[in-house]
Amino acid sequence: MQGAEGKTFALAPCSLLPAPPAPPAPPTPHSPQRMREKIDALTQNLALTIVGKAEAIRLVLVAFLGGGHALLEDVPGVGKTLLAKSLARSLDGKFQRLQCTPDLLPTDITGTNIWNPKSGEFTYLPGPIFANILLADEINRATPRTQSALLEVMEEHQVTVDGVSRAVPQPFFVIATQNPIEYQGTFPLPEAQMDRFMLSLSLGYPSEVEELLMLQNLQNGVKIADLQPCITLAEVQELRYLCSQVKVATSLQQYILELVRATRQDEEIALGVSPRGTLALQRAAKALAFLLGRDYAIPDDVKFLVPHVLCHRLIPRGGRNARTVVERLLRSVSIP
Repeated sequence: MQGAEGKTFALAPCSLLPAPPAPPAPPTPHSPQRMREKIDALTQNLALTIVGKAEAIRLVLVAFLGGGHALLEDVPGVGKTLLAKSLARSLDGKFQRLQCTPDLLPTDITGTNIWNPKSGEFTYLPGPIFANILLADEINRATPRTQSALLEVMEEHQVTVDGVSRAVPQPFFVIATQNPIEYQGTFPLPEAQMDRFMLSLSLGYPSEVEELLMLQNLQNGVKIADLQPCITLAEVQELRYLCSQVKVATSLQQYILELVRATRQDEEIALGVSPRGTLALQRAAKALAFLLGRDYAIPDDVKFLVPHVLCHRLIPRGGRNARTVVERLLRSVSIP
């Protein structure tokens, strides 16, 4: 602007002017209440084939919606594979199963490059890892070299073959099973592999009433093939986002830290929980809180999850039981 003497002046910005309005947030396709209805439908779908295992179903959903992976450690025939298949059938996604054996090769999981004589170049043939839900049955029967093929994809959701990285579909969820009783012809999972599972759980034998209901369901023709998808992949991604938005108070985060750090200082533990385990415990607590209808986590969420999230990550001394040691630490750390 020009003054009376022809000089040019710059206008200073006026601090009294209101700030421009912030752009509106992108609309959410479904409300949290609507998404919880989707969770209820998913839980009911799983309960049709997995009788009387409400806690196991909830834990698997915690790992699934928390963005982690689940390790099922139990004797054969209690429904580990059925649970994985039922979850896959309930989703509008792709399911793949790996029956792990000592002769399984890493390329049998990740895929490999095949020479194409017509084109004169290599063509990539994807492996079963390119699925939304991957069941690695009896994972401890695969050799350590084959087990290591899952290390990258479980953490980074990508597979690297011959120097080329390829992303796996989203959502991506691994359910692995192993028999904790039989050790003949098995290869124990290394600590780095165990650390990539958000939680571990055991289904256990059904009660007499539950086993009778299983027989009645079989008599009535209830089959896994009858399950229909009740949730889309896009809705799964939205549920994961809502779980990540659950609030965790600073005092509860301090409680998580004290529990984890106690495993690193205890004389009965040779190897404590890693920082990855700390993050996994918080993510699992968020997912559990959302499954229970809350937008905030509480200490009871953490206490319930601690044995499932921490036990498989630590190594006790002198053959001590990991769960017994963790339960003792739970009693020793004050609750906020």
